[in-house]
Amino acid sequence: MQWRAVVLTVVAMVAFAGNSLLCRAALRDTDIDAASFTSLRLASGALVLALLVWLRGGRVRAGGSWLSALALFIYAAGFSLAYLGLGTAMGALLLFGAVQATMIGVGLVRGDRPNRWQWLGFVLAFGGLIGLLLPGLSAPPIAQAVLMLVAGTAWGVYSLRAKGAGEPTLATAGNFLRALPLTVIFSVVLWPQAQVDVPGVALALASGALASGLGYAVWYAALPLLQATTAATVQLSVPVIAALGGVLLLAEPLTPRLLVAGTAILGGIALVILAKTVTPTARSPG
Repeated sequence: MQWRAVVLTVVAMVAFAGNSLLCRAALRDTDIDAASFTSLRLASGALVLALLVWLRGGRVRAGGSWLSALALFIYAAGFSLAYLGLGTAMGALLLFGAVQATMIGVGLVRGDRPNRWQWLGFVLAFGGLIGLLLPGLSAPPIAQAVLMLVAGTAWGVYSLRAKGAGEPTLATAGNFLRALPLTVIFSVVLWPQAQVDVPGVALALASGALASGLGYAVWYAALPLLQATTAATVQLSVPVIAALGGVLLLAEPLTPRLLVAGTAILGGIALVILAKTVTPTARSPG
């Protein structure tokens, strides 16, 4: 990769991991509630993306769709609610695993035929996910774990719908804008729990404007410079960056269960992605 692609990719991956860190920090260490965090995140993300579209001479309402906006909202709401009880690394790993499982599963339904190495990757990743969720002292709270899996599934659906949806920044800006009425409903439903403070608002705005809005814009700028396999593989770094950030910035522990299960999940997904590029002549005999 040329240096510009490397810089853009690194910035985008750090931004994506930053969403987990900012959300967990806000919901653990400040008084902001999950609905307010979600609303401020999507509103500030919509504002930044709309500004980028406007600077390019586009119209925000021309991009996106209501179905994609619904998937975006489900992801953002589930993400925030899940981080009320999950550590940064656990949440990022569950989210990423669900996203990839959704996209791979849809591919299978559409007729993709995995080779032996991809099947091995499926088994390894699924086994890691089961091991992560099994009851035990270091198991995640089941309700929050399910919410994060739902969030990841929604983001997988959003990502699949984004393919062929036109110019990506324009489409994303339109989807963020369309998701705002849903955040209003979300906030009204959870109004009894509503509370905000300055640190919480600051973290929510940083998540929306920087980690989400600018993060997606940077990633879309990097994508044309990357091969498809490279683009898929570098995203494996997001849970790793989030985990390191959780340890260094939020003083969160890395349990043996998380390390072993995380290695299995990410290793399995990597095998599925990389095995697509293996030609018949390069495979092992037999």
